[in-house]
Amino acid sequence: MEAERGRRASLTGASAGSDQCETGAGRALCPVLAAVGVIGTEWRLAIVHRLLEGPQRFSEILKSNPRLNAKTLSATLKFLEGQGVVQRTVVSTRPFSVVYSLTEMGLGLAPAARELRLWGERWLLPRASATGRAQHAARRPPAIQGELPRVVIANSEPPRGR
Repeated sequence: MEAERGRRASLTGASAGSDQCETGAGRALCPVLAAVGVIGTEWRLAIVHRLLEGPQRFSEILKSNPRLNAKTLSATLKFLEGQGVVQRTVVSTRPFSVVYSLTEMGLGLAPAARELRLWGERWLLPRASATGRAQHAARRPPAIQGELPRVVIANSEPPRGR
C-alpha cells in the first residue's frame, strides 16, 4: 500500500504527505474536487475559454455556440461571477451595455483550458470524425438520384397460357 502511494506521489511530483485528497472525512477539501465544482459543467469552461479571447458582451458569447441559450448563459455567468471567475462591467453608453471579462482568478484557468482544448483536439476530434464518416457512409443516397428501389415479387403460381 505504501509503495503504491509512493509511486503515485512520484508520478504526480508531490510527496505522499501533501496529498489533501486522502485526508480524513471532511477535514480538508480536495483541490481537484473544489476546482471541478467551479468549472465542472461544459458551459462554464466553454464560457471561460471564450472569455480568454478578451472581454465579450452577452450577445457575443451567446452567438459563439448555437447550442447555448440565453437562460443557460445568464445563469452560468451569474454563477461564475459569484465564484470570482468572471467580472461584469456595465458600460455607460446609450444604450448601456454589459461586458464580461475574466478576473485574475479566471485568467489563472488559461493553462488548464488550453490543455483541455489540446487534449480534445488530439483524442476526441479524430474519434468524432471517424464516427461521423461511418454514419455519413451509412446514409449514402442511391447511386442514381430519383430512382426508386426495384421490388421483385415472387409469383408462387406458374405463368398461364403457354
